[in-house]
Amino acid sequence: MKPFAYLRPGSVAEAVRACAADPAARFLGGGTNLVDLMKLGVESPGLLIDVSRLPLDQVTRTEDGGLRIGATVRNSDLAAHPGVRGDYPALTQALLSGASGQLRNTATTGGNLLQRTRCPYFQDVSKPCNKRAPGSGCPAREGAHRDLAVLGHSQDCVATHPSDMAVALAALDATVVLHGPEGERTVPVTGFHRLPGDNPDQDTVIRPGELITEVVLPPPAAVGPSLYRKARDRASYAFALASVAAVLRVREGRVEHAALAFGGLAHRPWRARAAEDVLRGGPATEEAFARAVDAELAAARPLRDNGFKVDLARRLASGALAELTSQAAAV
Repeated sequence: MKPFAYLRPGSVAEAVRACAADPAARFLGGGTNLVDLMKLGVESPGLLIDVSRLPLDQVTRTEDGGLRIGATVRNSDLAAHPGVRGDYPALTQALLSGASGQLRNTATTGGNLLQRTRCPYFQDVSKPCNKRAPGSGCPAREGAHRDLAVLGHSQDCVATHPSDMAVALAALDATVVLHGPEGERTVPVTGFHRLPGDNPDQDTVIRPGELITEVVLPPPAAVGPSLYRKARDRASYAFALASVAAVLRVREGRVEHAALAFGGLAHRPWRARAAEDVLRGGPATEEAFARAVDAELAAARPLRDNGFKVDLARRLASGALAELTSQAAAV
């Protein structure tokens, strides 16, 4: 048993002050990832700051018609919210495809964004891992890497980010609101998670002491029809081998707006900018979709055992775009 202190702050400001003052402190929301990592010995915080009782558990409309999602909104509540189901279906689909109902009842919006990789070497403290112990090596490159990254990885890390929700938020152009010792700031979800480079122990751009307080979605008119599709080894309770969140607006047979994000392929939700550039203004046809996706996946660098992920992602993305086009034609 490793002892730790526990604090239940009465305000965001108190929580931030406590975390900034103690490098060994961690925020505790639902605990669905942090507590598991504590049991494994991967995390050993000296202080847990319980933010689950702070008034951050509401979903409200912004002045321009978007959605403001509090950091402690439970995944199950967010998936069932009428505003999310009606205007941002990709987000509901992503949330419902992740974990079990029991976990979704506990997991929070902020915690979902901050969950750490499920790479087996990261979770096994008897093995070297640059993400857990910088400079110790990345045995996954030559070892068990079937489920790991094909995009954006480095010599130091080939881990993938496990969140389904974050992939949908990336395609929906959401922003993360952070409150820290220096005040409040916002970061696009697409820039919140880092690629590994030579310091893979830093998962995000979050600064010491900062707390996620909310996630903001743009108004639905600025987004468009969306969906989320996921491929995994079994029908439920499994992390993505590959997934895609797609947003597509079509007018008179041509793509007016497109946003595409992949999950299961990289250290962070992978926003497919190259594919979007090819799609924008072009014909909404299956051939055009295939060309666009191929333009993005040309950057893939699969390892010995995970090259199948490239073709899997290609099929998922092309199929998702075709499905959105069919939905638009049926309206």
